[in-house]
Amino acid sequence: MTKARPTHRSFFAQNPSILWFIAILGLFTLVVTVTSEAFGTGLISTSFVKTLGKTLCLCLIAIAMDVVWGYCGILSLGHFAFFGIGGYAIGMWLMYARTETIVARSMSNQVIPPTGQEISDAIASQIFGVVGASEFPPIWAFAHSLPLQLLMVVVVPGLLALVFGWLAFRSRVTGVYLSILTQAMTLALSLYLFQNDSGLRGNNGLSGLQNIPGATDVPQSVISVYFLWASALALGLGYVLFAFVTSGKMGSVIRAIRDDERRVRFLGYHVESYKLFVFTLTAVVSGIAGALYYPQAGIVNPAEIAPIASIYLAVWVAIGGRGRLYGAVLGTVFVTLLSSWFTGGGAPDINLGFYTVKWTDWWLVLLGFSFVAVTLFAPQGLGGLVDKIVRKS
Repeated sequence: MTKARPTHRSFFAQNPSILWFIAILGLFTLVVTVTSEAFGTGLISTSFVKTLGKTLCLCLIAIAMDVVWGYCGILSLGHFAFFGIGGYAIGMWLMYARTETIVARSMSNQVIPPTGQEISDAIASQIFGVVGASEFPPIWAFAHSLPLQLLMVVVVPGLLALVFGWLAFRSRVTGVYLSILTQAMTLALSLYLFQNDSGLRGNNGLSGLQNIPGATDVPQSVISVYFLWASALALGLGYVLFAFVTSGKMGSVIRAIRDDERRVRFLGYHVESYKLFVFTLTAVVSGIAGALYYPQAGIVNPAEIAPIASIYLAVWVAIGGRGRLYGAVLGTVFVTLLSSWFTGGGAPDINLGFYTVKWTDWWLVLLGFSFVAVTLFAPQGLGGLVDKIVRKS
């Protein structure tokens, strides 16, 4: 009697949540599109379409955070720095190209046509006049080129993560000490960007990013839907990528590093290489998410890179449930949309007679209580609740 050969299951058969996630994401994108002001009934305003598009970008960086923390055990408090760097990289081209169009139009009526250097000087004065400068710093060397700035979106965060991770992991810094180091890196970068001589307009940041060069005649309602599509595509591809990384042998090694790093090292695996790969890859994806987020937000400034932003990111992942990619998405959607409702004036104030509870002031307190409650009573987060529902059905 011959033994039956084990059947080889495909990647998607081993990870059915991927198909469910892609289907739900596609349906969500379709519903938003047909109810938008640009291509549908107009039930959803343009501002809310932008909010949803930005939320998808935040979901992408939350998935990256979940991989580096929930799967690999590295509590990074610096991934929003990579997110911001991606936004600055694309924002430099957006500001340059938009300003170049304005300057060229204003100088076109001169009797003697302006030289390229005169146009460049005028662009620099327009961009940096707010910080008392009139020349392009070296960091803007590629700002005129969209392909090169898109390359910077992935190269700069990836290179920073590679260097930082190599120095930290080879020294075998782990646990809370590594978290402090990542937070210190983020704080140092944020403080540097606040300076006017940083080359990125200091506290003013880069603004007007919602005005896409070459698309000045396209309504913002249409552009918002285009960015929603791009954000959904990036989130879907990111989900598949990280599902692949966290499955199979690599996923087993990564989770083993999280659970018992010393034993994995004893078994002969080069732990530092795995950690460096995960840290760098998630940084690159975070940069891409930032490059899609800030044109929808319209502005990027150093406050976006402050350590508190990365702490919020950890809270989203914890509420959603660490170690579950869809949990990171659930936590991000739940917290960000609830935050928009509370801080945007959607939640009515509560008059207690002796005191009026204004949710714009108390939202962070409520978020903190939610984080503590989840940690104590539902450590598996919202994703754990989904798992229980699926098992019972």
